[in-house]
Parts: sequence; structure tokens; C-alpha cells
Amino acid sequence: MLDAQETKAPPSLLYMVKQVELVVRSHLDELVKPSGITALQYTALTVLQRHDGLSAAQLARDSFVTAQSIADLVRSLETRGLVRRERNPHNRRELLILLTDPARELLARHEGPVRELEERMVRDLTTHQTEQFRQALSRAWHALS
Repeated sequence: MLDAQETKAPPSLLYMVKQVELVVRSHLDELVKPSGITALQYTALTVLQRHDGLSAAQLARDSFVTAQSIADLVRSLETRGLVRRERNPHNRRELLILLTDPARELLARHEGPVRELEERMVRDLTTHQTEQFRQALSRAWHALS
């Protein structure tokens, strides 16, 4: 006879993805808290590190936040001297958001601990499984984008 545990369906993939996101955000918040920023602010800074000079709309999309949230986030980072805004030379109505040197230094300080967090997340996976995981996540994101 099967007991109740054996007949339960496994959690949905959406639920599991959310669990991973929440635990990663929690650990990331703890890592960056000494620098006075949040995980969301850190994410925005890393987006700018890869693609400096984005519009607020582009930064919001790439940082997974709303336009309203990005406005507050950028204002906070600008007040801290971590980003600056300047007019787009190709579209004078648009402001581009750029990293400052203090932001680059902050990102460099956190590079090792963040890499260790990522390594901890996949430590029970082989190199091949980790690459498959990365590819699966990318395909899942593209399927929903």
C-alpha cells in the first residue's frame, strides 16, 4: 500500500524556480548589505557592468523590475554616487544611466563572494550538468520572453 508521501505530486517547476530565486536573493542581500545596497540594486549594477549606458526602460527590463521601481532604484544609486545620468547624444530627450568608478569598485569587491555563492548553488552538479542547467534556464527564459 502506498502512503500519502508517495502519492503526492512533486512541486511544480514554477514553485521550485521561485524557491531558488528567493533563497538566492536572501543570500545575495546578506552579501551586499555591508556595502549599503540591496540585491536588486546589485543586479542593476551588474546589468550596467555588462551594458553600460542603458536607458531606464532598458535597465528595468534587464533587471526584472518595473519602470516605477527602476526610477526609485536609480535615484537611490545616483544619490550614493554609484551611477550617473547623462543625455543620450543620439536622442537628447533620453537619459542614459552609467556606472561610476565607486560602483565598479563595489562590484569588484563582491565578485569573489558572489561567484562563491553561485558555485555553492551548483556544487552537487558536474560541470556538464551545470552547463545543461544554464542552457535549460536560458531556454526557459526565452520561451516566456
